[in-house]
Amino acid sequence: MQDQSKIRNFSIIAHIDHGKSTLADRLIEACQAVSSREMKSQYLDSMDIERERGITIKSQTVNLMYKALDGVTYSLNLIDTPGHVDFSYEVSRSLAAVEGSLLVVDASQGVEAQTLANVYKAIDENHEILPVLNKIDLPAAEPEKVKEQIEEVIGLDASDSLYISAKTGLGIQDVLEAIVHKLPPPKGDENAPLKALLIDSWYDAYLGIVILVRIKEGVLKKYTSIKMMKAGTSHQIEQVGIFTPKMKEVDILYPGEIGYIITGIKTVGETKIGDTITTLKDPASKALNGFKPSVPVVFCSMFPLDNSGYTLLRESLEKLQLNDASFEFFPEKSMALGQGFRCGFLGLLHMEIIEERLEREFNLDLITTAPSVIYKIYQTNGTVLSLHNPADMPEISKIEKIEEPWVKATILTPDEYLGSILTLCTERRGIQENLTYIGKRAMAVYKLPLSEIVFDFYDRLKSISQGYASFDYAMFDYEQSDLVRVGILVNAEPVDALAFFAHKSQAERRGRQICERLKDLIPRHQFKIPIQAVIGGKVIARETISAYRKDVTAKCYGGDITRKRKLLEKQKEGKKKMRQFGRVEIPQNAFIKALKMSDD
Repeated sequence: MQDQSKIRNFSIIAHIDHGKSTLADRLIEACQAVSSREMKSQYLDSMDIERERGITIKSQTVNLMYKALDGVTYSLNLIDTPGHVDFSYEVSRSLAAVEGSLLVVDASQGVEAQTLANVYKAIDENHEILPVLNKIDLPAAEPEKVKEQIEEVIGLDASDSLYISAKTGLGIQDVLEAIVHKLPPPKGDENAPLKALLIDSWYDAYLGIVILVRIKEGVLKKYTSIKMMKAGTSHQIEQVGIFTPKMKEVDILYPGEIGYIITGIKTVGETKIGDTITTLKDPASKALNGFKPSVPVVFCSMFPLDNSGYTLLRESLEKLQLNDASFEFFPEKSMALGQGFRCGFLGLLHMEIIEERLEREFNLDLITTAPSVIYKIYQTNGTVLSLHNPADMPEISKIEKIEEPWVKATILTPDEYLGSILTLCTERRGIQENLTYIGKRAMAVYKLPLSEIVFDFYDRLKSISQGYASFDYAMFDYEQSDLVRVGILVNAEPVDALAFFAHKSQAERRGRQICERLKDLIPRHQFKIPIQAVIGGKVIARETISAYRKDVTAKCYGGDITRKRKLLEKQKEGKKKMRQFGRVEIPQNAFIKALKMSDD
């Protein structure tokens, strides 16, 4: 029997690069969960891509045994969460599984946009929050100022804030003591029918599907027959265990504990994140609330380079979706690119990560189209279409109005960069809602069209603020806009993968940009290639790729000029014929490079 008063479940939340994963490393070391020989930095970041980029993508769980100064041994379940806005769904899932949070704030940079977003999620879950000021060993650290910021901006009492340096290990003992004495223990009746929350699941090549659960009530034993309440399927548990951080088998999981189960499930659809697991023999009467489903905001299409890779692509996407519930996909067909899938993501970084994981983990060669958002098309017959592929747009005569998604963005920046940032937001059709100051930093709140920020807004913001500005956004609403569909014709053939929506005022500029880009990206052929941007039947921009020209008159020495003319006319006729039948090969990298819109 596990004494619940000796369990503490908590997560670490913070803005990007404020030291979450480093603090998790120090806590693992202090509790001697792994030997010094096995210890490495960012221990819980298991994917190569996480270690290379220095970011956390997946929340990771670890069970630590800590002997407090009063001699009592506690069981700590720690969940390290991502900090980037694109992985906010991962954060909200992790917070639902624990009772407390460590709010890590960089003592030299202070409260940032994502700090606010994550702490509000923790407050919504009624968490006990411990403010932790990290990097106090830096010369630029101003802990007293940052404490004031936490109280002013967030409204949390920061008088008991812990001062630490996760890099050197300073103050780690104080953090552990605060966790066991200030965070609440979990509650749950072990004699009640089993209720376990399915937090996460992933595919293991040897074990099949591994399911991460938090026991709310009842107990979970090996060889029990269980039922997924939402999916309606039943299975027998083959293995029960905890992460220490290695997988360690146990016989039983009690209320308040976080662990994993293996049931031999082989199909992806049977494990739904947020489902409630109960026993088949004595089922619970009511399921747990689970999680709000995530809503993808950015879409793009993925096609295998070779049509034979379609089945492998589908299987790979299914395995990734199991591990990432916020990602969705459905089949799609393109005239230019063949069969593929339309995929939905929480943001552009999320899209990049999925694409990179597909190429690395499953050895796929992909063509990815331009990212787009969901537009609502109100038709004259009263129906409303949700459209995220510009190629599917109905005729203009059938459209009454078009609405696009808008977001509410919070930008925190040092005062000296404010002018350039406000100009950028205005260029992107932004509407200022609020502008306040926190010390020397300005906090601007803007309403922005989502389509204007999915391409390169974040990169531009970081560039003009020399990396100091931080940015967070949340979906706001749909509003009517004067939008047009810009089609791209290459050699008079429409390329549906390059079509995009744009605001009427910017359509010509963006059409011209894409034509110029494609002129550099498409290799020359034996015939002239016109590249055109069109709105309906009207051409708004054009570039021409000149043809290779063989010197057919090279063998003519002297003689009458008519001989040369005859050869040149013959060549011209041949080129006309070639252009008529010639298919233009567009290289794979041209699709994304042409659509990476930058304002230079």
